[in-house]
Amino acid sequence: MRISVIGCGRWGTFLAWYLSRIGHEITLYGRQGSQKFSQLAETRTNGLVTLKPEVSLTSDLGNAVKTAEILVISIGVQNFRGLMCELAKHDLSGKRVVLCMKGLESGSGKRLTEIFEEYSPETPVAIWVGPGHVQDFTKGIPNCMVIDSKSEELKTELVNAFSSNLIRFYYGHDLLGNEIGAASKNVIGIAAGMLDGLNKAALKGALMSRGTREIARLIKAMGGNEISAYGLAHLGDYEATVFSPYSHNRKFGELMVRGEPYDELAEGVATTSALLLLGKRYNVELPITNAVNAVVNEKKDPEQVLSALFLRSLKMEF
Repeated sequence: MRISVIGCGRWGTFLAWYLSRIGHEITLYGRQGSQKFSQLAETRTNGLVTLKPEVSLTSDLGNAVKTAEILVISIGVQNFRGLMCELAKHDLSGKRVVLCMKGLESGSGKRLTEIFEEYSPETPVAIWVGPGHVQDFTKGIPNCMVIDSKSEELKTELVNAFSSNLIRFYYGHDLLGNEIGAASKNVIGIAAGMLDGLNKAALKGALMSRGTREIARLIKAMGGNEISAYGLAHLGDYEATVFSPYSHNRKFGELMVRGEPYDELAEGVATTSALLLLGKRYNVELPITNAVNAVVNEKKDPEQVLSALFLRSLKMEF
């Protein structure tokens, strides 16, 4: 297939590397002037993956769209609406789109497929979510991920086209639940990092059990299947988010409580605000999300906030 990957960050560049590796014709798009794109254009590597000569690089969005059958998008979630404004200027008829990001729009709480459909309602769109880090995949360590969509035809096409001995794809059956689950696991990851930073990692068991129930309740209230919180998009992604040294969100939480800066993107920060909007809208209590917000956005003492969170009565939680 002719596939254009939109976004040349760590994950986007991996996607180009992976999809080329399994035999597809790949174009990788990055913004003109982007430091990451300039490095790739000059060296063909970002330090994690090295792109084969067959992978085309372009800073022309129109060219990336025109030459592709499938667009795979991997950019910062809060920049997604801006990208859609640009994509809407191009002809997307006959294209299929795959969103490979995990997050929610902070000001509205909207899911990414909702935003996409505002601009291109006739274009089939899917999500690609679940556990996995570039550093593990490039060592040959396999994992399982999920593809979900309203379109059964698109799901089948993508699972067949993207599966390999490195990534096994499962068919998702709850687009809303998988989007909310994938986004919210980053908030749980920040909380896990805070526990690491406070030398309270033993509480991660409580965090995981309570976090999954918290998100399951929200998914159910929004009209999704609460069991989705226990699938690969959320609980199944905890190993890669709550424990992994490669997790941006976990590392952000750890360094924050230690008073140290972190320069990488942690999507869970903006997702925290979005989840609070949804919790209020659907009348769902989100104690872990509130705790993360209290520390990250309200600058409250993390020791106090997390101690209060885990001293809550279990009866109140369940």
